[in-house]
Amino acid sequence: MRPSLFFFIYLALFPAAPALRAQEVRVPLDSIYLSDPYVLADPVTQRYYLTGSGGRMWSSTDLKTWEGPRRVTATDPDSWMGPDPMIWAAELHAYRDKYYYFATFTNRDVKIDTVDGNVIERRASHVLVSDSAAGPYLPMADPTYLSADRPTLDGTFWVDRAGTPWMVYCEEWLQNRNGTMEKIELKPDLSGTVGEPTVLFRASDSPWSRADVDDGTERPNKVTDGPFLFRTGTGRLGMLWTSWVYDDYVQGVAYSESGTLDGPWIQEPQPITPPNFGHGMLFRTFDGTLLMSVHSHSVASNGRYRRQPHFFRVDVSGDTLVLGAPYHP
Repeated sequence: MRPSLFFFIYLALFPAAPALRAQEVRVPLDSIYLSDPYVLADPVTQRYYLTGSGGRMWSSTDLKTWEGPRRVTATDPDSWMGPDPMIWAAELHAYRDKYYYFATFTNRDVKIDTVDGNVIERRASHVLVSDSAAGPYLPMADPTYLSADRPTLDGTFWVDRAGTPWMVYCEEWLQNRNGTMEKIELKPDLSGTVGEPTVLFRASDSPWSRADVDDGTERPNKVTDGPFLFRTGTGRLGMLWTSWVYDDYVQGVAYSESGTLDGPWIQEPQPITPPNFGHGMLFRTFDGTLLMSVHSHSVASNGRYRRQPHFFRVDVSGDTLVLGAPYHP
């Protein structure tokens, strides 16, 4: 790990960081536009940190008013990511006195494949590290975590009951035509991966995802998106993940029969969110309330997607996850 080198890269990229912080605004949650919202409730600072796609971060003490946004990442311009990678689906995880930033990075200048006329860009899940929840998040020793010739995304973190750390992520459907959910072991300090990945399930395994094809028939959707792992009150291992029902973006749940990542994974028959809510994760407030953070997915008047974070109450005290009412702090 070489944080000192990348600290200087961070200073070079963000020379006006103190001034930028002074210009941060305080906004309510419904004024934030953000895909893939992820919340870390940090007991050290007693603050909530909100991030997602775009590499920006907000913080709050009450979930009502948020300060930000700030850029909190610095990547190595000489790495496979290039000088200005796209950042998607960022997550924040506290682990062994460090904070880790799991995200999908895309170098649009590097093309790795062409499938059915679609050019596949160099895209992969990767992990950065920081000494504090607020960042900055910097690269570690290993330049890659996953294969360079496969587009991967939406990496999340899980530690099994044996204490082994894992990354669970998606292989993108644009290349394999049937998106997968996969796992790979991480090194003890999360600075790289160990061994080869294993497929947990495929998009076509879902009974609820649906897509139309040209002849008017229907089939399972190809998309796997946004895994997040949790345990119920009975100890059952579950996974949130998102796909589509025709034109609606929705989230489902799968449960592992073995209670481990190895599965087999049994898909619930119906999605759990209302139409056009997805890419969820779970967190507890400082008073112990369990919430799901998701983004809404709508089309604005200009025809572009508009995504905003929302919170829902959640109950996992029994054998399954039960989604409750919207939560308004």
